[in-house]
Amino acid sequence: MPRIAREARVGWEGNVARGVGAISATSSGAFSGLAYTAATRVGIPEGKTSPEELLAAAHAGCFAMSLAAELSKAGTPPESLDVRCILTVDEVEGVGHLVVHSEIGAHGVVPSCDEAAFAQAVAAADAGCTFSVLIRASATVAVSATLT
Repeated sequence: MPRIAREARVGWEGNVARGVGAISATSSGAFSGLAYTAATRVGIPEGKTSPEELLAAAHAGCFAMSLAAELSKAGTPPESLDVRCILTVDEVEGVGHLVVHSEIGAHGVVPSCDEAAFAQAVAAADAGCTFSVLIRASATVAVSATLT
């Protein structure tokens, strides 16, 4: 597998309580200036993103590609996959706020794939998903999937 390097940049102005940050994808230019604050990071998003939301999106995106690859390798490419990720951050005594759990929910429309083969592909996708491996190093990852 080729070496992959991606870059994002953040500008932050002000203190933590009242400051504002802007996140940009500098490698691709896909997004620029996504605003976030401490208040919207731990409270109501109010149309702003957060590092946690971006990590959840990355985990869901990686898992979807990994599952599509596993299903295709088994000769049953998906017609469609719908993957969601709920990333949980909690305060850990003596440490601060940490990612403690990531929950992947996947639904696949995969013609000619039975439940057992789908479950095997889901397990292999989780094992091969870069973000599942990364998050599992310090938190729990749960995966559930349904097939139609």
